[in-house]
Amino acid sequence: MPVVDEATFRRKALELVARIPAGRVVTYGQLALLAGNPGAARQAGQIMHSLAGSDLPWQRVINAQGRVSTHKLGFGDLQERLLQAEGVVFGPSGRCDLGKYQWWPDEEKAATPERLF
Repeated sequence: MPVVDEATFRRKALELVARIPAGRVVTYGQLALLAGNPGAARQAGQIMHSLAGSDLPWQRVINAQGRVSTHKLGFGDLQERLLQAEGVVFGPSGRCDLGKYQWWPDEEKAATPERLF
């Protein structure tokens, strides 16, 4: 997959985030891959950070360990509460089960081997 420019990456990332159903999550790395910049998980995180308080479901993007990464930014508890309100369950270690909650757009999932993630 060719790497896309910054503006295109942001647009694609926002389009994908808008499609994540309630009660499901994607990882920063997964979002970066699907938006056309594999390996740009940090950039995906920066985009999500800019969305806090917006109408887009920014809270549905978490780290690859199934945890919320926004505690150090001051809104991790809010993100967890929003996800819990949608039915996402976090265990005692603060992780959710990505096998249960991770979302893949149907067409990308069919074309992408899960073992890569």
